[in-house]
Amino acid sequence: MSGTMMHQPLTISSLIEHAARYHAGGEVVSVETTGEVSRTSWGEVEANARRLASALGKLGLEQGDRCATIAWNNRRHLEVYFGVAGAGLVCHTINPRLFPEQLIYIINHAQDKVLFLDKTFLPVAAKLGEHLKTVEHVVLLGPRDEEAAAMVPGLIFYDELLETGDQDYRWPELDENSPSSLCYTSGTTGHPKGVQYTHRSTVLHAIGGNQPDGLAIAARDTVLPVVPMFHVNAWAVPYIAAAVGCKLVLPGPGLDGESLVRLIDGEKVTLALGVPTIWLGLLGALEATGSRAASLERTVVGGSALAPSMIATFREKYDVELIHAWGMTETSPLGSMNQILQKHVGLDAEDMAKVRLGQGRPPWGVELRIVDAEGKVLPNDGETQGDLQIRGHWVVESYFGADESALTDDGWFDTGDVATLDGDGYLVIRDRSKDIIKSGGEWISTVELENIAIAHPGVANAAAIAARHEKWDERPLLIVVKAEGADVTGQELLDFYDGKIASWQVPDDVIFVEELPIGATGKVLKNKLREQFAEHLISAG
Repeated sequence: MSGTMMHQPLTISSLIEHAARYHAGGEVVSVETTGEVSRTSWGEVEANARRLASALGKLGLEQGDRCATIAWNNRRHLEVYFGVAGAGLVCHTINPRLFPEQLIYIINHAQDKVLFLDKTFLPVAAKLGEHLKTVEHVVLLGPRDEEAAAMVPGLIFYDELLETGDQDYRWPELDENSPSSLCYTSGTTGHPKGVQYTHRSTVLHAIGGNQPDGLAIAARDTVLPVVPMFHVNAWAVPYIAAAVGCKLVLPGPGLDGESLVRLIDGEKVTLALGVPTIWLGLLGALEATGSRAASLERTVVGGSALAPSMIATFREKYDVELIHAWGMTETSPLGSMNQILQKHVGLDAEDMAKVRLGQGRPPWGVELRIVDAEGKVLPNDGETQGDLQIRGHWVVESYFGADESALTDDGWFDTGDVATLDGDGYLVIRDRSKDIIKSGGEWISTVELENIAIAHPGVANAAAIAARHEKWDERPLLIVVKAEGADVTGQELLDFYDGKIASWQVPDDVIFVEELPIGATGKVLKNKLREQFAEHLISAG
């Protein structure tokens, strides 16, 4: 007689149901668009998500239909996450800082039926409405607002929409392989590409990403996702937070350093997650306010390379551990995380810092490899550089609306990163393949140049780019934002590289700017810098 086990589909509704069943009183703190702080609970979030699912059904939406959001990190957006996916619809989060042409393309390409908006973005709907071919309903994430109603004909108000939903609505049983959410890439050339996640891939990613060597979020934590909810589903934090029932703090539109310091201190945040530019701002605000961020234990940093000097500052001055992670929209996003092994326990500070420099190692659920230009697999020796590829349970197979596979012939996804891997699987991203500088046939890592520059006390932020050169084809150029009150010169910065890298890798020149162009996900837009400064060394010569 054979034994069997229960089978239950891996669905997003199961996460929020769990939160409501066992963590109903768990707090969800939300900074609204108005700046007001509202407080709700996991029980209320789940009840509102069910009412929303019911209300959307009454509007005529059917399973598989896409619902777009252009919104900040707040509790209504959180309810949309679970209400839309739980109903069998697809939650399509959109980057609000895209150009109007890109927004029109993405919404039409996804064939979104509903558009959820925070008030900040109402002008977008008013301006673009006639170009959106499939949108049937625009919903303002808030109560009735007559000023808003005058801007967009037929505008629906979220709080009123909820009232039409059935309080006794029950989550439908869904195929775990059905789509749950949709996110378009920000890092591609040409039109953005859609990555459509399934319930199964999302739940597996939440489980795999929250192991002790992953995000390690526990019920006792207070978690602040500064990473936007439109950026790869806020790195899965909303799903993990529901699964464990932790206190969740949603920062709304105020992502400046001082606003974050107030939230961290006021709500006793233990874990925060965001991109390096966010933490540069936080360090400046901590210095200015005198806060010690006493409750903060860990921050997870991803999206772009992290300067080693920042790791040391957080650890030595604030006793906060910065943990490097790597991923992409196509990988849901977690591909690796820098947690130590047993053999690293007891290392001195200098050796431990070396371990912490890279992007870490893959969790169960994904595999990494590096290959050469012909696709030959290269050794994991920590020195050989190659094109980074990934495969796993939460990695894209094909882009939304595309018939062809996004994978190599043997089933791997090419990330576009140049990297090394060591024998333990520790990953170091050397550069984006489109950013790395090829000078006289030799490679120069922009990441390494930036890390050295940012370690200088007179530098607030820096970016290295390839500038055209008549003799060497390309040479490095350093673009720098000075630290407040600093009077550093270009020659001082170039001298700062002495002994840190080979002399031929030192940038040819330094350009000081007031600010670097930053994209919506917090990454420096190097393509903009190349457009502006690519000819600098030619013209200077």
